[in-house]
Amino acid sequence: MSDHTPPPGASDGPEPSGPPERGGAPERDMLAKAPSGSAGTSAASPGTGTGTARPGAIAGPPKIPAYAQAGGPQYPADPWQRPGPRPQPSALSKLRPAGPAVISAATLCCVAATAVLSALLLGDGLGVNALIVAVPAALGAFFAARTARRRLRPWTAFWALGGLALLAVPALRDAGWPVFLAVVSAIALGSLALHGSRSWLGVFLGSLGLLCAIADGLAWGGRGVRARMDGSQKRLGGVVRSAGVAVVLLVVFGALFASADAAFADVLGSLMPDVSVSDSPWRLLLFMTGLIGALAAGYAAAAPVRWDGITVRPGKARGRLEWALPLIVLNLLFAVFVAVQLTVLLGGYDKVMAETDLSYSAYARQGFWQLLWATVLTLLVIALALRWAPRGRSGDRTLVRAVLGALCLLTLTVVASALRRMDLYVDAYGLTRLRISVAAVELWLGVVILLIVAAGFFGARLLPRAVAASAAIGVLAFGLVSPDGLIAEQNVQRYRADHSIDIDYLRGLSADAVPALDALPEPLRSCALRDIEQSLNENDTAWYATSWGEARARDILRERSPHATAEACDPSRTGVGGGGRGGDESDPYDPY
Repeated sequence: MSDHTPPPGASDGPEPSGPPERGGAPERDMLAKAPSGSAGTSAASPGTGTGTARPGAIAGPPKIPAYAQAGGPQYPADPWQRPGPRPQPSALSKLRPAGPAVISAATLCCVAATAVLSALLLGDGLGVNALIVAVPAALGAFFAARTARRRLRPWTAFWALGGLALLAVPALRDAGWPVFLAVVSAIALGSLALHGSRSWLGVFLGSLGLLCAIADGLAWGGRGVRARMDGSQKRLGGVVRSAGVAVVLLVVFGALFASADAAFADVLGSLMPDVSVSDSPWRLLLFMTGLIGALAAGYAAAAPVRWDGITVRPGKARGRLEWALPLIVLNLLFAVFVAVQLTVLLGGYDKVMAETDLSYSAYARQGFWQLLWATVLTLLVIALALRWAPRGRSGDRTLVRAVLGALCLLTLTVVASALRRMDLYVDAYGLTRLRISVAAVELWLGVVILLIVAAGFFGARLLPRAVAASAAIGVLAFGLVSPDGLIAEQNVQRYRADHSIDIDYLRGLSADAVPALDALPEPLRSCALRDIEQSLNENDTAWYATSWGEARARDILRERSPHATAEACDPSRTGVGGGGRGGDESDPYDPY
């Protein structure tokens, strides 16, 4: 039976001139006048339940059910569907664009290279291998972004280059704590480069955005591999055979050349990673980490989450008096503190210590931590004040700039006072890792306050990214200046001035401190370097996991190996601890 029906308004025959007769005469006339070749030659349509049509009779068009007619009752497509609201899309799906295209071959190759290099190189520690592994991952993200037709913007290039620069810290420094900060900051900058956020919340969430792309990246990579496996078995087989032949040739001829020349065997052994069966689970974990990370980076580059789409509504604007009065009182308190600090600076610390009955070191220790927290809380006050600041009129903006600008300038004086206290602190007790770390944090908080002041003059559009960039630059500078080297150098200079040094603390530093500790006289030199040399001898790592600081320390220790005995390293002979200028004899060692 044909499904064709005549168009609306079409007629199979002339219209009857008179009114229709009873008894169904019009229907008989229409059937009699219809051409024999018309559609619908059977007397009954499916589902009508009628019998066989009479010879020569033509059936009418099939009857349309009521629920399918226009304006008729509508039924759900699924009769088992429960009534209720449809599930709403997640917030993440609203911020992420449509799914990316199939992963490209270039991105797949970069992902595979990242996974293999992670398994081969990262198992022995961090050095230049961190940068070697990051390069193919960055290239894979670049190819994925280019396939998605994303443009390279200046801030994206800045974040990407900054992340790669931070990975130079493991290649230069042996100390683990600045290396850890550098690696974490590099991952955060890489995530920012992929997402391109600019607001406060966007910059914060964008630095963690790679975590949201892990599951989607794995699914994206799996779909791409399946799509390329379909219909490409012959080509894949050729690639596998070619790779197998290349591996066999390398093994055979490499073994022959290594057995023929000892120098070549030594070079080949230093270049090849040391992979054993016992390390297989650890290598497999590193392989999966590199694979997942590279896929997440590629997926984020192809379909980044627009974290700037999350908007935070501004707080309710307060009246001028309600908003400004607490801040003006706080400014007056800051001004009184600054005046006292200027009096102390002009009158001298000796007069203050005589009046307050405090030692030199106690006065320094008493104030730094409080001033550090005062700086942090001031930034919190500024953030809350901007949220509830009066706005709308030019006078309101002038009031906000005047009050908060004065608070920022006074806070800078507090930062300077805190750094001066730390200088006195270090002069009394020497430099340690904790002291140099908190001093660096205080210095960075001062930079943030300067950026806030600049935003009051030039606008706050770039402020979130400027603060993030200042943090990244600070971490990079902190790693490049070698904190352990600075600690050792300052303590050596302090020993030359007052013959007081804490050998027990210095011997726990990393290999970065060896050049400075090598300048100590014997037996202090051997006492300080003995543990470091023992640690280096126990950890004979490959070239790709060896930093420049460790290699330099090995060269120094190879020329002059420590030879001090246990008696020579006795604390009573080496002058362990001891206060410096104005030190407190009852407290020879300060835990901070």
